Amino acid sequence: MKALPDIEPARRNPAERFFAGIDRGVRRVPWFRSFLLWPIWTRPGYWFATGCIFIWGVVLGGRFTTKNGMHYFRGMPKWSFGRGGTTIGAIYLTHDNDTDDVIEHEAEHRAQWKRYGLAFIPLYVAAGTDAKTNRFEVGAGLELGGYVRKRKPRPR
Repeated sequence: MKALPDIEPARRNPAERFFAGIDRGVRRVPWFRSFLLWPIWTRPGYWFATGCIFIWGVVLGGRFTTKNGMHYFRGMPKWSFGRGGTTIGAIYLTHDNDTDDVIEHEAEHRAQWKRYGLAFIPLYVAAGTDAKTNRFEVGAGLELGGYVRKRKPRPR
């Protein structure tokens, strides 16, 4: 997993402020943070989220496939996930947004889920809804995720 940038959103809604406050408090006690992120606590949440989203994908009739080592459901109803697609646990849900770059971006979110387990949900909320200031989206690569245009190399 890539290192997450230390950025903060300019504005937060009440839920984002609540979870950001908890996150700041936990960061102030490094041993407690390490304890909470110990894989013995986080992995079961990761597996639980993966199992639930697998059932969700099957029930809604998505086509399960694998690309570049990432498991995902394609052909999902557009209301069943956020933005162009959503990774929950180890599985990505999308309608048709499965380019190699997007799959690489979502693989980074899978690694984030694996590290944080179910704590990823409030941490992601605390990071804000704007992808450009959400440390998890920036860490996964805004260009790969399609949030910003790819920069063209400058001619020399």
